[in-house]
Amino acid sequence: MTSLTLTRLTKDFPSRNGSTPVLREMSLRVESGELMALLGPSGCGKTTTLRLIAGLLDPASGGIAFDGESVLCLPPEKRGAVMVFQGHLLFPFMSVADNVAFGLKMRGLERAEIRRRVAEALALVRLPNFEHRWADELSGGQRQRVALARALVVRPKLLLLDEPLSNLDPELREELRSEIVALQKQLGITTLFVTHDQAEAVAAADRVALMMDGAVVQMGRPQDFYERPAEARVARFFGNLNIFPARKRGDVIEAGWGALSIAASALPDGPVLATIRPEAVQFGSNGANTLAGQVAAWTYQGESARCRVVVGGFPLEVTSPPYVTCCPGDSILLHFPRERIWLMPVESAE
Repeated sequence: MTSLTLTRLTKDFPSRNGSTPVLREMSLRVESGELMALLGPSGCGKTTTLRLIAGLLDPASGGIAFDGESVLCLPPEKRGAVMVFQGHLLFPFMSVADNVAFGLKMRGLERAEIRRRVAEALALVRLPNFEHRWADELSGGQRQRVALARALVVRPKLLLLDEPLSNLDPELREELRSEIVALQKQLGITTLFVTHDQAEAVAAADRVALMMDGAVVQMGRPQDFYERPAEARVARFFGNLNIFPARKRGDVIEAGWGALSIAASALPDGPVLATIRPEAVQFGSNGANTLAGQVAAWTYQGESARCRVVVGGFPLEVTSPPYVTCCPGDSILLHFPRERIWLMPVESAE
């Protein structure tokens, strides 16, 4: 198993105005045997990062190290990092076996060893006895499994997955994601999984690194991004629209629409940004931190419902079970659990 360390990576691409920065001193560490999700919106530099690790691009500056040793001078075929792309990129003129065996043949392995490892890799991705099929005879999910087998068969040090599930329908996407996670745990391969889907990152990864504007803005356990966002844009990216300015005084915050008690916070007294997730707000009175509001909108969403409530002129989003129905104009009470209110520095409003 191999650890990965990226240190202050920068990368620019030519543009009409000279050059466009894609990575801005990006740093990241993936521990040996870990599955890390590299999450972020389109254009933030996720795929560029994978290509730099694999050696398909060269950084303008910064370091890339496997197990503490720089690989910047090594060509792609010597690094031991293998990418699985968003499109499966199978060779249409080759059988499944030949597609999977391609990397082994390039390494000059004997035929018997190649056959054995191809069969082993196809069994791992639940495609035994598919050796003689052609790419156009496979479903989308089967093609992506073959692409995964082609990556695994060379026994890479690092597995780099570039949105490998984005072209699949939701049910198949969830099934293949579960298989990838199970395979990664079984084989212990250090894996970097690129996605723009928050739910996918949270479901698959040991840890998540969130990228924005060419740099990692927060890294940690999946639940940290929901419960302890580092800044307002992180909270918004994970679907939290309840972000409001307040003033902290000890264990109380004062917003323009009410005062709320909070759990202990490391932030100093003074202006802060406060947030509480829609699903953390409770309907009804529950002692302290209960405020009155008026329903502005209610939307049924199948497994849940979304309610917009105006409290003291400020709109709040509340997620509720689907059987809790509201109508616009209803007066209701909302409870804000003190331990679910999270504070962020004011400068993160940028």
